[in-house]
Amino acid sequence: MAKITLQTPLTQEDALRLQAGDEVFLNGVIYVARDAAHKRFLGLLEKDLPLPIDLRNQIIFYAGPTPPKPGQIIGSIAPTTAARMDPYAPAMFEYGVKGVIGKGPRGQSVKDSCQNEKAVCFSAIGGLSALLSDKIQAAEVVAYEDLGPEAVRELVVKDFPALVVYDTHGNDLYEQEIAKYRTIKRRLSTI
Repeated sequence: MAKITLQTPLTQEDALRLQAGDEVFLNGVIYVARDAAHKRFLGLLEKDLPLPIDLRNQIIFYAGPTPPKPGQIIGSIAPTTAARMDPYAPAMFEYGVKGVIGKGPRGQSVKDSCQNEKAVCFSAIGGLSALLSDKIQAAEVVAYEDLGPEAVRELVVKDFPALVVYDTHGNDLYEQEIAKYRTIKRRLSTI
């Protein structure tokens, strides 16, 4: 497990070198999109139509920010449950998205898609919305403004923290950590 600083957009080489458990600090542009935007994205992809913005090699953050207070770039922002985007993630990875940020485990189709499409699933820690919003230097709605808090936003981030949970090699951080816990538990039960 390494600490890695990455500049977006991600290259395939960036995605390939990441391992489950790596701590990553992202710099550059990431995009915020949730369920409603993903449903629209999938509808366009199914009709072989272009998306409103080019998300190839980009990272999508599954979040819904609160409105900013005066003087703020963005309000509090935290990851939403990533599994809600499982119906859309494989198609988004096939399209060319290189990474997504959410919280919690994903389904097998998403894990397989990470390996097949050379994409990465990151986790951001929920409950740290003030810290995460401090890592955002600029925010702008770039698509689906009618969705309000679920509009697609472009964020410029500096040292935005994320943890690799599923990598391009088929590794699953959740499974690895559960296995470690079980080993420790067995050792302790023999004492």
